[in-house]
Amino acid sequence: MIKRFIVIFIAIISSAAFAQEGTGSPYSFYGIGSLKFKGTVENRSMGGMSVYLDSIHLNLSNPASYAGRNLEYSGFDGESRPIKFSVAGTTSSSTLKTDSESANTNSTIFDYLALSVPIGKFGFGFGLMPYTSVGYKLDDVNDSDYLVNRFSGEGGLNRVFAGFGYQINNQLGVGVDINYNFGNIQNTAIEVKYTPENELIQYQTREFNRADLRGLNLNFGLTYKAMITNKLELSATTTFTPGSTLDSENIRSYSTVTLNSDYEVAGISNTINEDVEDTELTLPSKFTIGAGIGQPKSWFVGAEYTFQNTSDFSNPLYSSQNAVTSYENASQISLGGFYIPKYNAFSGYFNRVVYRAGVKYENTGLIIKDEPINEFGMSFGLGLPVGNRSMFSNANFGFEFGRRGTREKNLILENFVNFNVSLSLNSRWFEQKKYY
Repeated sequence: MIKRFIVIFIAIISSAAFAQEGTGSPYSFYGIGSLKFKGTVENRSMGGMSVYLDSIHLNLSNPASYAGRNLEYSGFDGESRPIKFSVAGTTSSSTLKTDSESANTNSTIFDYLALSVPIGKFGFGFGLMPYTSVGYKLDDVNDSDYLVNRFSGEGGLNRVFAGFGYQINNQLGVGVDINYNFGNIQNTAIEVKYTPENELIQYQTREFNRADLRGLNLNFGLTYKAMITNKLELSATTTFTPGSTLDSENIRSYSTVTLNSDYEVAGISNTINEDVEDTELTLPSKFTIGAGIGQPKSWFVGAEYTFQNTSDFSNPLYSSQNAVTSYENASQISLGGFYIPKYNAFSGYFNRVVYRAGVKYENTGLIIKDEPINEFGMSFGLGLPVGNRSMFSNANFGFEFGRRGTREKNLILENFVNFNVSLSLNSRWFEQKKYY
């Protein structure tokens, strides 16, 4: 039954992800798009906090988690921790508001597919995820309510990763991820012109830019877990991602187009390609540190701080075209935790459910018209046990709501609601049969 559930789940997520753009946020216009990977569903349900580590859930933010501890759960009968598999997707709905108008957007996206394999004190992890997403359509209207510019874009970055973790002792673990980032971003701009009588002229000019991106980067992780009393356990984690670059192969073309009454392209002619140099896009370094305290298998509360050197972000292809846009260093604070009434209860299904909650505040580092673009969110989640009780597999559901941006200087305030779902499944592939 559980295997059928997995197949159906992956089919639903995959079809939904390909059916729509991964984002509808107007802020995906800037940089390399909106960040799509923000941790596992379990992390996101706790305000994005990724401090907590155990032997039954993947933690894709910290590669040291691939190692873990061998005998964390008595339910494993003294055997090594199991192989972990996880797949997830998100459905988002947003309301976009300016001082004068509002609009709604919806998107559904596949979040990640990942596997972690333990081998003694070592652990390996690998998987695939959409990393950023571009999907916007923006109209620039003048004081007379006439459209003067139309911008649209699509694409984003995907990430394939492989990681390695090592458990130095019962308290300390280290790890590293090697990430290969690839994808493309396509941007289109039309400057709409009119006759003196405010009629659309017959032919307009459309500019098209495409950047094909690829490059490697690393992510280093460190974890520490220790009992500080008979019941309380301290957890501390840190990760560091050095700055890196993406190679950008660029294409630019200009076309003569005709527009219909809704300003949509009705015809294309006379396309001219322009030679554009290939460039390097700078990805900033990132540092995260967090700590928390809790009673194993019962409850946990923690906090995490992230700093990203976003002021170093650059792409020479577009830097001269966005004079109103700049970047400062980004940061995020996350607070969250979970509660399990009784993880090994024999009766009362909801006693074994994991209840999660959290909040976060993020300075994205993006500045538009001298206004910083910030984000605030609250999240809640459930981890529902499924399958073999001794393997502690679960289906995770998360709910996030919050806001991003501002209506100052006619910018856009985005109120969003995200629904996240994942399967976190555990199995022992090479279990030795015992006979008595």
